Amino acid sequence: MLKKIVSSLYALIVVLMAVITVVEKYKGTDYVSYHMYGAWWFSLLWALLVAFGLVYIIKQRMRRWNTIVLHLSFCVILAGALLTHLTSFKGMVHLRIGETVSEYVAQDEETMLPTCRPLPFSIRLDDFVVEKHAGSDAAADYSSALTITDGDDIVQGRVSMNNIMTHRGVRLYQNSYDEDGRGSTLRVNSDPWGIPVTYVGYGLLFFALVYMLIDPKGNFRRLLKSPLLQRGGLSLFLAFVALGVEAQTTTVLPTDVADRMCRMYMQHNGRVCQMQTYAYEFTKKISGHRSYKGCTPEQILTGFIFWGDQWGAERIIVVKGSELRQHLNLSARVSVDDLLSSHGYLLQQLVEEYYEDNNHDALHTQAARLDEKVQLIAELRMGKALNLLDRSFTNPLYNAAMGGDNKRLLEIIDENIRLQQKSVAGLPRTEQIWAERVNNKVPFATILFMLNLTVGFLALFILIRILARPDGKVLGVGYRGVSNLLRCVLVVAFLALSFLLALRWIISGNVPLSNGYETMLATAWFVMAIVISVSFCLSLLPSYYLTMFGFLLSGFLLLVSHINQMDPAIGRLMPVLNSPLLSIHVSIIMMSYALLALTFICGILGLLMRSQAEMLQLLSRIFLYPAITAMGLGIFIGAIWANISWGTYWSWDPKETWALITFMIYGVVLHAQSLPVFRRPRVYHLYMTLAFLSIVMTYFGVNYILGGMHSYA
Repeated sequence: MLKKIVSSLYALIVVLMAVITVVEKYKGTDYVSYHMYGAWWFSLLWALLVAFGLVYIIKQRMRRWNTIVLHLSFCVILAGALLTHLTSFKGMVHLRIGETVSEYVAQDEETMLPTCRPLPFSIRLDDFVVEKHAGSDAAADYSSALTITDGDDIVQGRVSMNNIMTHRGVRLYQNSYDEDGRGSTLRVNSDPWGIPVTYVGYGLLFFALVYMLIDPKGNFRRLLKSPLLQRGGLSLFLAFVALGVEAQTTTVLPTDVADRMCRMYMQHNGRVCQMQTYAYEFTKKISGHRSYKGCTPEQILTGFIFWGDQWGAERIIVVKGSELRQHLNLSARVSVDDLLSSHGYLLQQLVEEYYEDNNHDALHTQAARLDEKVQLIAELRMGKALNLLDRSFTNPLYNAAMGGDNKRLLEIIDENIRLQQKSVAGLPRTEQIWAERVNNKVPFATILFMLNLTVGFLALFILIRILARPDGKVLGVGYRGVSNLLRCVLVVAFLALSFLLALRWIISGNVPLSNGYETMLATAWFVMAIVISVSFCLSLLPSYYLTMFGFLLSGFLLLVSHINQMDPAIGRLMPVLNSPLLSIHVSIIMMSYALLALTFICGILGLLMRSQAEMLQLLSRIFLYPAITAMGLGIFIGAIWANISWGTYWSWDPKETWALITFMIYGVVLHAQSLPVFRRPRVYHLYMTLAFLSIVMTYFGVNYILGGMHSYA
């Protein structure tokens, strides 16, 4: 009976948190913060779960101290959260230079209206500085010079992103600033009791999770010694088809001239880079491909710059969405001229309805996306791509291009580049230019997703054929030969992906984990790294399965990185994200996702191949333990980073909430001793397959549906 109560409360809290994140999308953050997360009944549910859980542990006479510490850590964390809820206060302070303020603005929990409350001291803003990336208008950091007056004590300090100031237990965080640069908004937070208690809980959790993996008498070490892993128990080829190209009739510069022109510098995505980068992004955005009718991106970009009228008639713009094509009677590809008629711009009404009436159905969304491509072309034809070009070069460039004088054109380009190198701040270093040109020219991610998926499905086909043959061979080759070849190909793919991530790191100067595209690449990298490492520790058949999983899963992840919402553009990090703790947090979370994705593949195959279900369950459980450890560490390192950067270690943001939901869902399977149903392979694989939906929701659903502070990642 007690076990049923604990299980019911656990499931109820998980479902309730999921429902609240959906309610938040429609009712707003303030509504759910007060009426749900901050409500007495929500705290009561957690308290009941802790109380009944402790009684259950005592009745079970749990003797393993590591397990006791693990469960105790959650109790301490929840106790810290309760103290934060009861004893902390937070709000905002707005200051103008030279102004002194002795109160902060908080939200009244009953009326949901802002109210002024006194501070235990006064604050004066002495100065405010916005630091920008060299050669760019993008903010690298912003900071406030403050003077705190507390009776006879006068304290001076500076607050910036990821750099807080503390006085008498009150922490001040840089939040935002006024447009004129003479005012600053600070976040105020005081939590003297909740934070230390919560951090003690985090420390206990870190220790217990890591010890769970190294405990010589623990379940994880026993799994590694399973006899199933000692059982012994797959010519590969790749075909690359060259796509035919249509003849080009629109005027373009010769390839070498266009390439030279795109070595000029421009401001793009908050940084200074060569025009080549913009050319590739521009071409991919409007055409859906990296080239068009045999023209390079550099030729296409310069074609629109110099021969805008001709290229305006070229049907280079891809139209995605059948609703829009049917509504306006458009073909799959259109030109700018096709969208202009005697009645005006064909998309005008639909785009206005999209933005003014917030009409985001399929038709209006497709119209808005097509309009973005048209506006991109319009901006280019107005000369915005040449934003760092000295005006004295504009007319000579145009005249040389129109006159077909390529020699003179090259001279003007080279002269402008020399001038830019002397006068433009923030130019990329030589190695950054090299890295970016290689990254632009070679579509590593595209090649790798095609390679990995092809090899993965070939490996699956060979496995099925070998299992079906009495001699266990295909074309005279058995498991061992094919397995070794697969592993070699995976190592090559891993090195190529490592090279791609290294290029992006060199270009941006930051760990490549700053957006959805990079985190998807990182997850694929972790999958391949884990598979290669673990495959050497397994016997033949499990190693073959694992390598096949590695190809399929990493290929799928790289394929997902190509979806429209994933932007591969390299830009500047938001100042608040420029923290080493964030890189650690994201890296560990991506590692856990990679491991749990492997349990998902095991689950799918375990349901399809009953004869191998037991071995696949063992592999899955081996991945599960380090995955849970990594996820727990990642979530709570993220909480520490948030406390340093945002002023609160847990804000019930949808991403945080769904990460906790995922952690709780997968944590259920670790309790196989008290929940023996999970010892049955078929039930286990079904649960693990469905559990992966929580990761899909955490990563994609929050980013593209629910939103929140984490929607940038």
